Amino acid sequence: QAQLVESGGGLVQAGASLTLSCAASGRTFSNLAMGWFRQAPGTEREFVAAISKRGSPTYYTDSVEGRFTISRANAKNTVYLQMNSLKPKETAVYYCAARESYGSSYYYTEGNQYNYWGRGTQVTVSS
Repeated sequence: QAQLVESGGGLVQAGASLTLSCAASGRTFSNLAMGWFRQAPGTEREFVAAISKRGSPTYYTDSVEGRFTISRANAKNTVYLQMNSLKPKETAVYYCAARESYGSSYYYTEGNQYNYWGRGTQVTVSS
């Protein structure tokens, strides 16, 4: 069982930047493909970004491409989501997700492809 703990959320103004972190334990981190999802009130959870277990390739939903960057530090068992030029509509709870991946270049974009989830961190972007 993997445990995932997100941090770094907060209240920021539109256009600001924020970096989320997700610390993993309980599994060999270098075997885990990782992803970030978000869920705003009254909406379904949506995919944001994914990264393979070796750190490349990465994949983003269209709306964040060029503004968000997912990365990982296997030595720290941590995955990051750097978010730039944040928009009010991106206010949501952001969740980290993980799964064992047998392919070094595989990433996953569907929530049901992940086995492990964090409890989320709130990101609020004011206008």
